[in-house]
Amino acid sequence: MTTEIKVPVLPESVADATIATWHVQVGDKVSRDQVLVDIETDKVVLEVPATSDGVITDISQEEGATVLGEQVIAILSEGASEAPAAEAPAATAPASSGGEAQDVLVPVLPESVADATVATWHVAEGDTVARDQVLVEIETDKVVLEVPATADGVMGKILHAEGETVLGQQKLAELIAGASAAAAPVVEETASGDDVASPSVRRLMTEKGLSASDVKGTGKGGRITKEDVQAATKSAPVAAPAKASAPVAVQPTGERSQKRVPMTRLRKTIATRLLEAKNSTAMLTTFNEVNMKPIMDLRKQYKDLFEKTHDTRLGFMSFYVKAVVEALKRYPAVNASIDGDDIVYHNFFDVSIAVSTPRGLVTPVLRDADQLGMAGIENGIRDLAIKGRDGKLTMDEMQGGNFTITNGGVFGSLISTPILNLPQAGILGMHKIQDRPMAVDGKVEILPMMYLALSYDHRLIDGKESVGFLVTIKELLEDPTRLLLDI
Repeated sequence: MTTEIKVPVLPESVADATIATWHVQVGDKVSRDQVLVDIETDKVVLEVPATSDGVITDISQEEGATVLGEQVIAILSEGASEAPAAEAPAATAPASSGGEAQDVLVPVLPESVADATVATWHVAEGDTVARDQVLVEIETDKVVLEVPATADGVMGKILHAEGETVLGQQKLAELIAGASAAAAPVVEETASGDDVASPSVRRLMTEKGLSASDVKGTGKGGRITKEDVQAATKSAPVAAPAKASAPVAVQPTGERSQKRVPMTRLRKTIATRLLEAKNSTAMLTTFNEVNMKPIMDLRKQYKDLFEKTHDTRLGFMSFYVKAVVEALKRYPAVNASIDGDDIVYHNFFDVSIAVSTPRGLVTPVLRDADQLGMAGIENGIRDLAIKGRDGKLTMDEMQGGNFTITNGGVFGSLISTPILNLPQAGILGMHKIQDRPMAVDGKVEILPMMYLALSYDHRLIDGKESVGFLVTIKELLEDPTRLLLDI
């Protein structure tokens, strides 16, 4: 029985596509869900998987050819097999006593996410794994998803290496449930080519400037592990000295090297959104300064009692959030957003908090901030920061938000102009608290001062409202009792 391999249905705005890469040739044996070819459009790269096991018997469109949606590009003969192989049994993975093969799938992706990237494999083919052990991390443009093992067993074939683009529910690998690596044949096979190391180890070798011949593999069958690469890196400089008899070569005074790495999905998304904010809004920034001494005195007086009562530290962010929420109540336009030709006014107060993570800047949302007390705000921000650092933020925690607070002062920034977080109309930048001489009642005093910066969309917010909003925050922070008395 033959099956036609067709170009996927193309999006409405895409007229045609191009055959980018064939991963198989005529006569190759393929398995169900194996990627046969990459189809490139002007927007995305589409992968075409095999619909069943079989053999490729015909390829009608070569790489570089222009094709249309639903066009036949190859023929797959189901159930066919290659010529009888005289070789020894293929070393797919050192599985053992008959286990059940289970598919390792990409998790279901959120509606707003079209595809994802295989970020990091934590196991290699043939590794013994335990139930709930994280096998691979899948990166979207918003969050990192972990794929755990569904049972104890041995890793079978890995179909998608690190860096490849995958879709929701697409097959990533096979897990031989109940198998044991110990039952594999004792015959030691020498790894070669791409089998010498896992994708992550190969990438580490490239970063260190090492080849397979420079590293001695201590894994099964001579496979190279990350520890082997690290050991080779440490030993490499020691073996460098040349003998005195060797001719002295002219050595450069310093290394002039460069490293090219692809942008992560999150970094590309950040870049796109920042450019969109600059190009699609009438963004303007207004500044003010605030005397932080009253809040610092209040914290000093009550921080120990606060921590003892609420089991959390009293930081500055809870004061900032409280002041912002109160100012948003007084200036509804700052809590609004533009949707086409409409202005959407929000009657709730979800505040986005900018959090710096190893992967980039993210803005998780503190929901219903107006209903939280100081301790609730501190706990909420701490939980979001920890999740952001560990890559555990969910899509729900990342989406929404009516206004953003970013605190560059923790990194030493004295003043800056923050960029809007679309579709929000305003973002407040907090900065470093620094002692400065200030004129107070005709006298010079040294006070802990901080600059405030409000960037806003001038299409929606007028100058009067923006300045009034920022002055309100200044007054509330300089006299925290106003937050309690609602004045």
